[in-house]
Amino acid sequence: MEEAQPIRPAATVVLTRALPGGGHQVLMGQRGAGAAFMPSKYVFPGGGVDAGDDFAGPLPLPDDCARRLALAGPPGPLVAAALRELAEETGLALRADRPVMRFVFRAITPPGRSRRFDARFFLADAADASGDAEGFSAASAELSHLHWIGLAEARALDLPFVTEVVLAEVTNLLAGGTQPGVPFFDNSGPVPTFRRIV
Repeated sequence: MEEAQPIRPAATVVLTRALPGGGHQVLMGQRGAGAAFMPSKYVFPGGGVDAGDDFAGPLPLPDDCARRLALAGPPGPLVAAALRELAEETGLALRADRPVMRFVFRAITPPGRSRRFDARFFLADAADASGDAEGFSAASAELSHLHWIGLAEARALDLPFVTEVVLAEVTNLLAGGTQPGVPFFDNSGPVPTFRRIV
């Protein structure tokens, strides 16, 4: 019998920016063709929580987001991982002295994949980030083709299914839509479950 893949906590940042003439762009990059997980797919910056990840002090989240995040465990490591991964993969530093991130999605990778993650997705505005947001000169080589792209145009990229769903959710939120609880695609058990974290 094949041993089940462990599920590792992870955090992803969906960084957006408003365009002067209206509309928004999102920051995406492409995973390497030789990557063990989602090779060649376009994704948002993010990755697994490391042992040293933690966040001291008030979380850079609204109170309702912090509460929802805490329902499944301490939120500090997830917030720290989100900030670290964004900095590593894009060279951009998101300020953390006030609420600048919004917890908008959670998904657990289905069984049978080479890696499994319990990923939390955070929405943030590029206006709250510092660094080279055009050339990404301080970025690592983990993501290639880092670029800003319109929300509609991003749908045409080679995206993982969950990224497509998150992109649709973010598009709705940026258009002023409401979110009656954080969507959660739970694939931790034998039967896939969709629910909302309220």
